[in-house]
Amino acid sequence: LIIYSPVFLTAALLGGLYLLGAFRQRRPGEPPLDKGPIPWLGHVLEFRRDTNKFLERMRKKHGDVFTIQLAGFYFTFLQDPLSFGAFTQESREKLDFVIFARRLVRQVFGFIGNDQDGLKTLHVASNKHLKGEGLKVLTEAMMSNLQNVMLHKLGSDSDRMSWNEDSLFMYSYNVVFRAGYLALFGNEPPSEGGEEEAKEKDRVESQDLFSEFRKYDQLFPDLAYGVLPPRDRWEAERLKAHFWKALSVEKMKTKENISRWIWDLKQSKEENGMEESMIDRYMFVLLWASQGNTGPSSFWVLLFLMKHPDAMAAVKKEVDDVLRQSGQSVQPGGPLVDLTSEMLLKTPILDSIVEETLRLTAAPLLTRGVKVDMTIKMADGRQYAIRKGDRMGMFPYRVLHLDPEIHPDPQSFKYDRFLNPDGTRKTDFYKGGTKLKFATMPWGGGVSMCPGRFFAVNELKQFVFLMLVYFEFELKNPDEEIPQIDHKRWGFGSMQPTRDVPFRYRFRY
Repeated sequence: LIIYSPVFLTAALLGGLYLLGAFRQRRPGEPPLDKGPIPWLGHVLEFRRDTNKFLERMRKKHGDVFTIQLAGFYFTFLQDPLSFGAFTQESREKLDFVIFARRLVRQVFGFIGNDQDGLKTLHVASNKHLKGEGLKVLTEAMMSNLQNVMLHKLGSDSDRMSWNEDSLFMYSYNVVFRAGYLALFGNEPPSEGGEEEAKEKDRVESQDLFSEFRKYDQLFPDLAYGVLPPRDRWEAERLKAHFWKALSVEKMKTKENISRWIWDLKQSKEENGMEESMIDRYMFVLLWASQGNTGPSSFWVLLFLMKHPDAMAAVKKEVDDVLRQSGQSVQPGGPLVDLTSEMLLKTPILDSIVEETLRLTAAPLLTRGVKVDMTIKMADGRQYAIRKGDRMGMFPYRVLHLDPEIHPDPQSFKYDRFLNPDGTRKTDFYKGGTKLKFATMPWGGGVSMCPGRFFAVNELKQFVFLMLVYFEFELKNPDEEIPQIDHKRWGFGSMQPTRDVPFRYRFRY
């Protein structure tokens, strides 16, 4: 009888409306509140459909700080480039990135961490092995594996002279992913068949792994948002199990040349008592984090170069000069080019091209959990109250990367945008007469800044460098427009195109 009483029904209705966020009101000192058209869901459908377009609509409607409802959570977005430091430099006691990281890796990779210092351990290992002397070692490994993946047909006269037709996105992603995977997770040791047979096994295994990775990569956005249909969910689980086995601790025992970054992180998990099966899952997290964005970025670099002859001519001259100064040359039957870390430091034009490419095609969404009631202070003196339990976010792409005051003609690719007139790197950019702390943010910021960004840039530059010195390459349809960005991937790092681009290539010599 109780369940049918008017009092109970009213209480249940009010409780349901409360959980749906129906009673939330903007308090004095808080940002503008926009709960959206659907209870609880709020704006999530429009946000998911085109994050960039939606956040720009909200900014024009409410200003550069606003709170919106997304699937039961209230997100305050800060979209003022001059105030980004207030977000990225806030203490973890107030704004916490780990909340989102744990949820994402559990949902997408099946990994559940049992150590409180997991993020700290990752940063310690990354600082040791993805910077400085450790980066030099890893760059050498990447060079060796790029040579194996890209140049193994160099000795064949027929293969060397004939044009190869391919799709630019898949070609670039394939090469960079496979070489990066082998550099990090190790090589097949030579056996009775010798070194060449071992290299062939590396090529075959890495090709098979990339084919499966690409399937998973295409499911990733819907998987991260939890909206995969049943058939795709089954496929995602199959692929997860495949990678847990392919990257397992047991599989590592059969490899040589495993990077110290991978090895140290594995040992750290073991010392913290993590089960081996969960470490296998963590290896999948590391594979995606290290290789999920560099390949797509390499596609955009090559595409922009082929679309802009002035950029192509400038960077070709630069890499040829660097190669000559190192005492090396590309000759039929000669030794392979050894592209060192020191050589990569002498390419300001290529650096500018990479940074300009990332400005146009990298669009991370930075998120934090609000752990206490707090006040966010803007650069112009404004202050806003933010509630404990809410979320905060930044999407720098629209308001930083594409701001015409910061980057004139922002939709256009300009290879020298990040160069001073004397050819040195340009770092000073301004908005409203104030120098910006960040001119671009392709790697995120603060505690969530990509710890492997230096290795990723080296991977990208090595691939482009080798393409320029070893190959002629051109678009099959040079007058065709550059493909659009796939809107489903806003917020996940390097963007991918809505279609591939046919091109052809052959060895230069």
